[in-house]
Amino acid sequence: MSKTHREFVRFAIAGAVGFVVDAGVLYIALTGGCGPYLGRALSFLCAAFVTWQINRRITFTGRANGSLWKEWYQYLLAMSFGGACNYTVYAVALKLLPKGPAAPALAVAAGSIAGMFVNFLTAKLWVFRSKRTQTSR
Repeated sequence: MSKTHREFVRFAIAGAVGFVVDAGVLYIALTGGCGPYLGRALSFLCAAFVTWQINRRITFTGRANGSLWKEWYQYLLAMSFGGACNYTVYAVALKLLPKGPAAPALAVAAGSIAGMFVNFLTAKLWVFRSKRTQTSR
């Protein structure tokens, strides 16, 4: 298995954990009176923070890029590209799926899959790019 393949598998596992956080926080937000769109924005931020922690420690080890604040900002910005795709698919899925208690979770899953590939590439090639790549710039 190539290094990129191993990283993708780890990234996908981190994404699965992020999905649980995302859906869990969304349901908590819905119960607390947030609508499905504001609730999803909050749940996305929580999931992004959790996946950043996993990816920086497990998926892309040894690729720290300076300060944690800068890395978090870059990660959040990078995940926002995939997040835009994710959120669009989520919103469309909410409109198309039959109404019911599973609809928000299914919509989160559809959105997560849609954004995963964009997120992996931006994380690997920008946020956690190898030190060798950084020094050649």
